[in-house]
Amino acid sequence: MGYIGAHGVETLKRYRYSGQDHSVVAKYVLQPFWSRCVTLFPLWMPPNMITLTGFMFLVVSALLGYIYSPHLDTAPPRWVHLAHGLLLFLYQTFDAVDGKQARRTSSSSPLGELFDHGCDALACAFEALALGSTLMCGRFTFCFWVIAAVPFYLATWEHFFTNTLILPLINGPTEGLMLIYLSHSFTFLTGAEWWAQDFRKSIPLLSWVPLPFIPDIPLYIIVMILMILFAVIPTIGSNVSNVQKVVEARKGSMVLALAMLLPFIALLTGVAVWSYLSPSDIMRNQPHLLVIGTGFAFGYLVVSF
Repeated sequence: MGYIGAHGVETLKRYRYSGQDHSVVAKYVLQPFWSRCVTLFPLWMPPNMITLTGFMFLVVSALLGYIYSPHLDTAPPRWVHLAHGLLLFLYQTFDAVDGKQARRTSSSSPLGELFDHGCDALACAFEALALGSTLMCGRFTFCFWVIAAVPFYLATWEHFFTNTLILPLINGPTEGLMLIYLSHSFTFLTGAEWWAQDFRKSIPLLSWVPLPFIPDIPLYIIVMILMILFAVIPTIGSNVSNVQKVVEARKGSMVLALAMLLPFIALLTGVAVWSYLSPSDIMRNQPHLLVIGTGFAFGYLVVSF
């Protein structure tokens, strides 16, 4: 318990999980599927083992990307994309089933919830690497990790104040992961080059639109911009708004609440500066080392809340 600390142990004793998932897809499609899946697991299997097994699927996925595309800027064999999609689907399934197994066996615990949340935090890094091999985006893989990490961290920050994990109508753990493993599967048909070439070549319909002043832009850059505009920014706005309501109700300080984000901002800034000053161009030549190392530091920040 030295890793968690005395204060963390006392907090764990008082912790009670509370969550709301407003996703229609989860309610009418995935939840019934997950409820059937949990019956496939023996009653003697600990929920934490299911959590760890699901996490290992993403470790294998990232390892495949490393083997066949060490710098994430060359196209791996097409079957690798299919494997990425299947492994991410299995991770999502196991991540949903572990809680059902805990309730099924009356073995729910705050420590198990902490373990699950920590694995999910690390999963951002390993899935970003798998996505990097599919999109063939090289150094921009780190940017996709940031796109996953920012909403995750702010959701954890929001949960600290509201004591409830609120997933909106369209959210990352449900629709977001679905879009990613469908993209992996789609790339099995097109090849990773489809994402790395100019967006007008990938989507011929756009070549009809006269855009003479726009240079060649890889499709993965367009995807990244769309994710920031329509996923990350709205999520940040929702997180800040929900926290502000709680802080105002408690007559607290929003400045102090925002100050809790400083360790994460310091991590991102430090890694960005390190990458920029790196004489060996670590972001290009060692993307796996950079993303996994930053991912573990991020995981520590998440479980420290």
